[in-house]
Amino acid sequence: MTDWKLPWDAGCRCDRVRLRITAAPLITLCCHCRGCQRMSASAYSLSVAIPAEGFSLVQGTPVIGGLHGPTRHFFCEYCMSWLFTRPEGFDWFVNVRAPSLDDASWYVPFVETFTSERLPWAQTPAPYRYEKLPADDLWPWLVDEFGRWVAAAANG
Repeated sequence: MTDWKLPWDAGCRCDRVRLRITAAPLITLCCHCRGCQRMSASAYSLSVAIPAEGFSLVQGTPVIGGLHGPTRHFFCEYCMSWLFTRPEGFDWFVNVRAPSLDDASWYVPFVETFTSERLPWAQTPAPYRYEKLPADDLWPWLVDEFGRWVAAAANG
């Protein structure tokens, strides 16, 4: 998919917090870490990394939940939906929880992280898997590879 049909809208379960995405995603991710399992009440969390300049809060005021340190997880104060994360040291992107998108039907994870903590039955079609996180110097390549993967899928 190279025509992303932007902007995208997203929100929490009760719609008191609304987000807008105006930039194409950098990469899609599935995290199997125990923290994500606990915060999502699921086997993993699904996210789409959006360039920071393409992300905006258009309604409501999310609160910090989960971790309260340099990595900040944002939730709706009323319904407690986990909406997005601003990871420590990566201020150039925002990790939006893919299920919060109004239309996430296109979403497929490209990278799985923390597979060392994954539940034995939890599998996704992601082509890249890492026991923890990819090395910092690998991220630019993964972002480029995601672009090629998306273009190949669009061209059939």
